[in-house]
Amino acid sequence: MAEDSVVITTRGVERLRAGHPWVYRSDVRSASAEPGAIVRVTDERERYHGRAFYSDKSQIAVRLLTREDVPVNRAFFAERIRRAAAYRKTVVENTDAYRLIYGESDLLPSVVVDAYGDYLVIQTLSQSSERYKSLLCEILVEQFSPPGILERNDPKVRLLEGLEQKISVLHGEVPEEILAKENGMAFFYDLRNGQKTGSFLDQRENHAAAAQYSSGEVLDCFAYQGGFALTVANKSVHVEAVDMAPAALNAARRNQEANAIPNVTFREANTFDLLKEYDEVGRRFDTIILDPPAFAKNRASIPAAQRGYKEINLRAMKLLKPGGYLVSCSCSYHISEPLFLQVLAEAAIDARKTVTVVERRTQARDHPILLTMPETHYLKCLIIRVL
Repeated sequence: MAEDSVVITTRGVERLRAGHPWVYRSDVRSASAEPGAIVRVTDERERYHGRAFYSDKSQIAVRLLTREDVPVNRAFFAERIRRAAAYRKTVVENTDAYRLIYGESDLLPSVVVDAYGDYLVIQTLSQSSERYKSLLCEILVEQFSPPGILERNDPKVRLLEGLEQKISVLHGEVPEEILAKENGMAFFYDLRNGQKTGSFLDQRENHAAAAQYSSGEVLDCFAYQGGFALTVANKSVHVEAVDMAPAALNAARRNQEANAIPNVTFREANTFDLLKEYDEVGRRFDTIILDPPAFAKNRASIPAAQRGYKEINLRAMKLLKPGGYLVSCSCSYHISEPLFLQVLAEAAIDARKTVTVVERRTQARDHPILLTMPETHYLKCLIIRVL
């Protein structure tokens, strides 16, 4: 029986040679493959370029698995998962809530697996990873013996693959709530309803970094479930943590109780309004943390996002005491680090503040950045000091 195959254009070949693992539908010359098949990728002169996941629906038609001419089978996937896990052992400390597999950055495109204590959460975000989901789960059970595996297959990106959005238990049992450690602190995680697969695991190292600089009076904006606020609390006199979502604040207060932290106050408020109000009444802080949701979901929203980032950072700089620190984050992939630095520079000029960049950070190392795939670098975290 002939192997499923895809023929790509010269432009598609150049993209793969430049190190990007995706080939778009417009660069597929022909395909002889079922939806979700693992395909042999060749060019129009029949030269071999690798094996890949194939989608007949998405604009991302080809997701490269390997450039080598090797079979992609159970042993192939088992080895990729084993390597991903071995790397996490070198970069994850004092934590049992972390990303085990980060898609293309672990050479397992469209596959995300997060660990929360002993439990695993999987996302299969393409036709192919969905097709091989059962096999992937078998290997995860074999290698990690989790008491339960949950699929959080509710991201909208699955609709682009012609796949349904769903949340279900694939193996064992998964409780409604899990208590797991981050940087040695206890946090409750709701794997079915929390953001992403249960929480924002990508900020873990930034939470710890912020604690190095925090002191005195701290304002934590967009606090969500208290990751920053609770981590910096023992270095601070008092932390005021603000969020608009009552459910997030309830979760944050439970996390506060779980760690018996007395010096954090969580309150419901709109950050934009609160920063303006504090500026008008002359409130001052030693440390301010800004970790907003993504302001730029696509290219069209970049100008509005820039305005939003500039406003909150300008007001935060005005509220900082001399020598104070601002921890400012952007999780918008469309806002590059150079653009984010530019926005902060403009904010500093308008706030009439002189600032230095103390650290330029990104997502935690269990979310590795594939150097030739800019899409894997989305989180920016800048720690700056007002002189």
